[in-house]
Amino acid sequence: MAETQLQALANAPWLDTVGKPLAEAVKALFDNAGPAGRTLKNLLHGTWLGHPVHPIFTDLPLGAWTTAIALDAQEAMTGDAGYGRAADVALAVGLAGAVGAAVTGLNDWSETDGQAKRQGLLHGLLNITATSLVATGFGLRRGESRATGRVFAVAGYGLALASAYLGGDLVYEKRIGVTHAAVAEPETFTPVLDSAKLGDEDMQKATIEDASFLLVRQHAKVCALSHSCAHMGGPLSEGTLKEGSVVCPWHGSEFALEDGRVLNGPAAEPQPCFEARDRDGLIEVGPPLSTQ
Repeated sequence: MAETQLQALANAPWLDTVGKPLAEAVKALFDNAGPAGRTLKNLLHGTWLGHPVHPIFTDLPLGAWTTAIALDAQEAMTGDAGYGRAADVALAVGLAGAVGAAVTGLNDWSETDGQAKRQGLLHGLLNITATSLVATGFGLRRGESRATGRVFAVAGYGLALASAYLGGDLVYEKRIGVTHAAVAEPETFTPVLDSAKLGDEDMQKATIEDASFLLVRQHAKVCALSHSCAHMGGPLSEGTLKEGSVVCPWHGSEFALEDGRVLNGPAAEPQPCFEARDRDGLIEVGPPLSTQ
């Protein structure tokens, strides 16, 4: 029942009304900051880490708040106020982690679309409410209302659990934050395109059975990447070819042609890159490069 209600709420039309201008405002904030803004945006996406930063922070609030509840229970059973003081510390650690999760999550969310954007907005709103309840409880505990503070903290914790369900669905069902560039890896060099069809400063999509590749010829050198962008599966062949890189047409992720490394997010994972050669009038794609 709760699962159905959450899913129905995630389809509410008002989420689009709020979500679109908010996402545009977030992206404009970074864009207006110029190169420094781009650097910060990449940092928050996790391009330097090789996977998103957001999941690292999400573990802190739930783990710390679970610990706080357990310590509060121990204080109630033993009467030892030391457990309560330890619970206060755990709540504070969780609140700090919640700030990190909110900042990185908002940055990642701004580069989503459709159902994922609506559900992500609801996920974020629930987390903000949960964090506000826990913060209120923390403040009450530090005063003369520890019992009331515990009630607020438990309420916030329960709401955070409901939000975590939506977050898990975004990852495991909607594949947000999971690479979309997985492709079958050729074991040997395999012809995929007539050489004459790939001019210099040109890029083309080519396939081997169910696997799709982006072929690029630049300065007479042929490069091959997985065709679907690691971020959300955008078709790289429809993107922009730059000097030594390709930019996804959907959300602007930029990958180096020579090894697939991320030059600009929102993608955090590198783009799979393969050996490629021009031989006997045919472009051939081979095994993944050893740098992958």
